[in-house]
Amino acid sequence: MADETFFNPHQRATIAAAMARIIPTDDMPGAREAGCIDFVDRYLSGIGFIYAKPDGSGFETLTGRAADAWRRRIDILRRRYVDGVADLDERARATFSAPFSELHPEQQETILRALEAGRSPAETTAALDRTAEAAEPALQQTSTEIDLDFFPLLVAHTRQGYYCDPIYGGNRDRAGWTTIGFDGPTSLKAVHEGRYTTLQYFAEGEAEKVREFHDGL
Repeated sequence: MADETFFNPHQRATIAAAMARIIPTDDMPGAREAGCIDFVDRYLSGIGFIYAKPDGSGFETLTGRAADAWRRRIDILRRRYVDGVADLDERARATFSAPFSELHPEQQETILRALEAGRSPAETTAALDRTAEAAEPALQQTSTEIDLDFFPLLVAHTRQGYYCDPIYGGNRDRAGWTTIGFDGPTSLKAVHEGRYTTLQYFAEGEAEKVREFHDGL
């Protein structure tokens, strides 16, 4: 997987630990079991895993302006993650005298809550003696992921890694789909060839509208 990764071992451990607090493991699989870290690590590795081919045979090869635009986008996201890991470690060392990945889960949650609330590292330490303040939702509406700060970006990628088609590296063993009771296609090829449908998940009456629409094409 050397050509499918971006993070160094410390960065990978840090992001994996943070993701595990965003979708924790309980009676159902969490971000760790679903391999959310593999999803984002592969995504940041370059532009070879952006668009899966509809027939499930691999990924589209981007060229020209599209390739250049995606390289610029990935570069921005890489910087955001590198800076984000450094910030998590700074906060963790200032508050608990250890890097983020070595903290107990409860301590990691303290750091993430402070980051979400927009507190500085010094304010994170001071906040330990106060009741936790309510924070705004982590994922706001935005035109593109490069508009997101590190924490909401991390939340977005954790969710995407949890529920994505497994071809993108996350949703290992279909863990995310299993959690929400979604059977999912066996492959993108099954969708492409019309052997899988999501009509059973439409609201009552909506499935018939979809059928009528397709019959009219």
